[in-house]
Amino acid sequence: MPNYTDPFLKDILRRTKVIAVVGVSMNPARPSYYVARYLSLKGYAVIPVNPGHAGKLLFGQTVRASLSEVTQPVDMVDIFRRSEAVPPIVDEALSSFPDLRTIWIQIGVEHPGAAAKAQARGVDVVMNRCPKIEYQRLFGELRMGGFATGVISSRL
Repeated sequence: MPNYTDPFLKDILRRTKVIAVVGVSMNPARPSYYVARYLSLKGYAVIPVNPGHAGKLLFGQTVRASLSEVTQPVDMVDIFRRSEAVPPIVDEALSSFPDLRTIWIQIGVEHPGAAAKAQARGVDVVMNRCPKIEYQRLFGELRMGGFATGVISSRL
């Protein structure tokens, strides 16, 4: 598994403004929903992409059926799909967004071949990580979820 440095991840999260989330769910209990919602609450423009929900509204944005339907520039494509679905998504991202800076592939998902193709085009790739968790870890918010507070307490 690739080892990403904290400065590398922090740079990506700082420079990113617009994120297309592929495979986002309309179900608030699904990780793709709450990660996208969290990122939108942190000030990122989140463009939801899911053909099964195309045309619906999510976080004030219209859900797109595919990346090729997104008309605005995108800094990051965040992929919530199985590993075998990654290559065509990466291909579509590279052809749809000439200025794409990052492809982020969620926890449990890796595709080294697709990653190498994106990296050859100068796009940073993060695999098997979650931008919400990394944002919280790198910008000191994990304590809000009860992690790494440094305080031991028996009170709930």
